[in-house]
Parts: sequence; C-alpha cells; structure tokens
Amino acid sequence: MDIKKVNSIRGYFYLFILLIPVIVACQSNEYEKRYTPKSVTDYTKIKVFGEEQATLTAPPNVPPPVGNRPAKKIFVEMEIVEKEGEMADGVTYMYWTFGGSVPGSFIRTRVGDVVEFTISNHPDNKLPHNIDLHAVTGQGGGAEASFVAPGQEKVFSFKVVNPGLFVYHCATAPVGMHIANGMYGLILVEPEGGLPPVDREFYVMQGDFYTEGKFGQQGLQPFSMQKAIDENPDYVVFNGNVNGLSGDNSITAKVGENIRIFFGNGGPNLVSSFHVIGEIFDKVYLEGGEQFNHNVQTTLVPAGGSAIVEFVADVPSNLVLVDHSIFRAFNKGALGILSVSGEENKAIFAGAIMEGIYQPEGSVIQNMPKSELEMEAPVNLSKEEQLIAGKNLYMQACFACHQPNGEGIPNAFPPLANSDYLNADVDRSIDVLLHGLSGEIVVNGKTYNSIMPAQQMNDGEIANVLTYVYNSWGNNGKVVTPQMVKAQRQ
Repeated sequence: MDIKKVNSIRGYFYLFILLIPVIVACQSNEYEKRYTPKSVTDYTKIKVFGEEQATLTAPPNVPPPVGNRPAKKIFVEMEIVEKEGEMADGVTYMYWTFGGSVPGSFIRTRVGDVVEFTISNHPDNKLPHNIDLHAVTGQGGGAEASFVAPGQEKVFSFKVVNPGLFVYHCATAPVGMHIANGMYGLILVEPEGGLPPVDREFYVMQGDFYTEGKFGQQGLQPFSMQKAIDENPDYVVFNGNVNGLSGDNSITAKVGENIRIFFGNGGPNLVSSFHVIGEIFDKVYLEGGEQFNHNVQTTLVPAGGSAIVEFVADVPSNLVLVDHSIFRAFNKGALGILSVSGEENKAIFAGAIMEGIYQPEGSVIQNMPKSELEMEAPVNLSKEEQLIAGKNLYMQACFACHQPNGEGIPNAFPPLANSDYLNADVDRSIDVLLHGLSGEIVVNGKTYNSIMPAQQMNDGEIANVLTYVYNSWGNNGKVVTPQMVKAQRQ
C-alpha cells in the first residue's frame, strides 16, 4: 500500500480520536439543555399574583392539588402542641406535635409561592421549639427565625424555589429528641402546572420511637435517650402509632383508581424500605424530586427524606404497607392497610387454582426462635387488661395470617372468628400455641391443611392473646389464665 495513503488514514484516525471528547461534550451539553431543570434564579423571578390561606391537613389526608394556579402569597398558621396520645393499645406516649398530629400537618404549595409562616407554641407546653423546613433556602431552613417559647409566636417568610416533596422537623436542641417525639411532617412544592391528576392521594410518614418500656408494655412510656443513641427503637410505625394505618384508621380505594402516596421518613435514625404487599409502584419520584423510575417493588427512603409513589389498584385486596426491613413491620408496628374494593380481575389474579397436600420426608413443625431470656413469670391481669394486652399481641404476631377481623385467608389460614374449632376445646387451643399444629383440621365446615409454628410466648402472653380471641368476633367469651397455660405446658 502507498505509504502516503497509510499516513493519511493514520492521520484521520488520530484526528477522530482527538475529536471524541468534543463530540461527547456537545452531546452532554445538549442533554443538559434538555434535562436540567430550571435554576433557583429562574424560580425566584416568578411573580406572585394574589393571596391565599393555606389548607393544612392531618394524616392520612392531603390538601387539594394546586392545579394550574399562578404563584401566590400563602399564609400558613401552625400550632405546636405537646400532648399525650396512644402509641399502641394500652400504651401512651407524650408526643410533641406540629398541628396536634404525628406527623404534623401537610403543607401544599407550588414553586414560586411566597409563604408567610406563623408558628405558635401553646402556652401549656413545657419547652421551646422551632421548625426547619427542608424546602427553605436560608439559615437553618427557617429554624433560627422560628424559635419560639411557650405562649409565644413567630412570623417568618420565604419563597419556595425548588419543586419536590420535603420533610420539615423541629431543630431545637437536643434535635434528635424533638424529632423522636414526633416533630416532623411534609411540605409539598408542586411544579409549574401542578402534578398530574390522580384519583386518590394519601399522606404517610414513618418514624422510630424509643421508650423506657419494651414493645407493648402498658401505660405511659417515657422517652429513652439511651435507646435513641443506640438506634434501638421499640416502635417503628406509620403515622405516629401502631394502629395509625390499620383497623379504623385503614385507608381505602376502589379497583381501577390511580393512587398517589406522599411518603416521608421522619426518622430520627432508621432508613425505610417502603413496600406495598400486593402491588408494584408504577412510578416513584426518587427521593421526592423531579426524576422518577417505573415498575419499582421497594424504595429506600432515608431519615429526613421522602418519596412520591403512584400505582393503579388493579384488583380488590387488602394491600399491606410495610417497611420491608420486615421485623419492623410485624414486630414493631410499621404496617398499614389499604383496603381496595371492587370487581375481581381473573386475568391479573386468579387466586388459588389447585389445592393439595405436600409433605416431603422429614417435614416437621417448626418452632419460632427461642429467646435468650427466660420465660417471664405469669402475671394475673383483670379481664379488661388481658383484652388490651391480647389485642396488642394479636396485632403484632397473628393478624397477618388470620387477618385483623379474624376471618383468616381462604384455603390457607383458618378463621378465628366464630370458630367452632376454637370454641370446642380451649386446652387444644392452648396446646396449638405451645407446640404448633400440622395436618388437616376442619373449621366451620371447611378443611385446612397448613402448618402453625409453635409460638415464643410466655404463659401470660398466651393467656392474653387467647382471651382476646375468645372474646372477639362472636366467640364464646372464655377467659384463659396463665395457670391454664402452665398446666398445658407441663
């Protein structure tokens, strides 16, 4: 080959190599032009037209969407209240709240709004407080300007210049303690034109709580600073308490509705693995910002962070909201119910299509893990006290299989409601909890064949949960004592 041609080709090759960074840079610049959001400077220039009193809501409710309204001056009024409330059945806690609820009131704005924020500290409160809004660009997110003593109020103002879903919290020292007592909430800054419309919106926040008593210990439980420092919570809950999104507080929707959940994590310590059992998130706004992902099973939400999740309720079911760090859900309270009603869709979920017995060689009843602690001595409680303690245990350990109303799961877990099997023999019921059960049983005329593991409960706990079951859902009202359990255990 001609040497001149070879040198010419080699020259073009080297030139191409040199031009690659230029080409990439041009493409990158084009990408930035297309996908970089407006700057704070751009949003700062948005003009304000008119005034409006903000509508604030307690969880799980959300204020109406902003729609396509122009930027306005928004007046927000929020009262700080320290009050005793229910943490779990029979357990109370001294909450410190924004607006009287945990999490605090939901604030809804749009980018470019000017917010005039009045914060008042109820005169019966014991401590000073303030508010740090992550949506605020300025000293401490407003914390310094909002520091307020009991019986006083402060007014401060800011312009929201970043669209997204932001956490707010108290930042008065000790900051961790104020947050751990429930002082957090969400402020939404919608983009220009508003978020796309959906059928239902809900407000949910997770928080970890640290009490002197263990999970379920009755009475008013004080805050434990040492457990908080050790990051060892007794409760991890949605919307401030174990029953915050279950039972009478369950949220509802209909088949075919598009659902949006504004989810935040107040912390103060734990990261949430937010998941809805029985659904997939069609869209997740990552960390509450403008970028989103599709078809997500579980999304991580850091302490002091948020996410917006959306999905269509495709089939009727009780969707279960959990922190998928799963012991937090079933043993510490991070569990809620979204009840979806409507017509079934067999094309999406056909349910059980076959039932049979499978018992491989060596199959045995499993035991729940044994605690390193010795079983506690039985404590004789009144019937009313047993019912409270028993319900708390049931909602912790039993309801996922047997359901909150004791109806069970067809073809899988037998009902406890109005159960002829339970009502016929209380000693047999005690034995099932102590030693487990496998093989066929007939309950209310239907055959079930599954495995019930032996439970790691002391005599008093078994007595309490059975007394609760026997006195619920049409059962015979039997009272089970620790002595009866002890006799069966021996």
